[in-house]
Amino acid sequence: MNRLDMEKALKKVLDKERFRHTMGVMYTAAGLAMAHGADMDKALCAGLLHDCAKCIPNDRKLQLCIKYNIEVSRAEQKSPFLLHAKLGAYFAKEKYGVTDPEILQAIRVHTTGVPNMGTLDKIIYIADYMEPNRDKAPGLDKVRALAFRDLDETMLVILEDTLAYLKESQEEIDPLTATTYEYFKKCIGHEHEDEEEDELKWL
Repeated sequence: MNRLDMEKALKKVLDKERFRHTMGVMYTAAGLAMAHGADMDKALCAGLLHDCAKCIPNDRKLQLCIKYNIEVSRAEQKSPFLLHAKLGAYFAKEKYGVTDPEILQAIRVHTTGVPNMGTLDKIIYIADYMEPNRDKAPGLDKVRALAFRDLDETMLVILEDTLAYLKESQEEIDPLTATTYEYFKKCIGHEHEDEEEDELKWL
């Protein structure tokens, strides 16, 4: 299925606001891909399909994951809206004909993140947070300024803000999100240590 056909199909299953968001993510992902040397067509496809299962009722998401043998974590059982990412990856393959494992993985992890994310994974995660129609997420100005320079730093900022928001609002925190935050925190720390060592070599 080509991208235009995907757009037409998505219009039938997403509400107006979700489709608007989806298009914003798709084009933001393309811009980030150009900035960071990633495959733009893959970014467009993953951005377009990242929320293809979002508008399914939460109890139905859980039923479908059980039906299709998609693993459901304890956090996802408590907050089944999180399942739209895994279910979306399944639909991207089975309904929209996507076979590229990079695209499917980026869709699968765009909600919680995972340690050791690939470039496309980060691009979709970040684009989902900062696309132009977003106006309520914390730290948007900082994220938008940083995203085209450093994906890892941007991931750390988003994850930190997300965890702070979830804690403050007393919402369920998926352990995978916390693990991903610790991973990027450690990665960024090591990068800074390496930079300091390089600077000392010139002294």
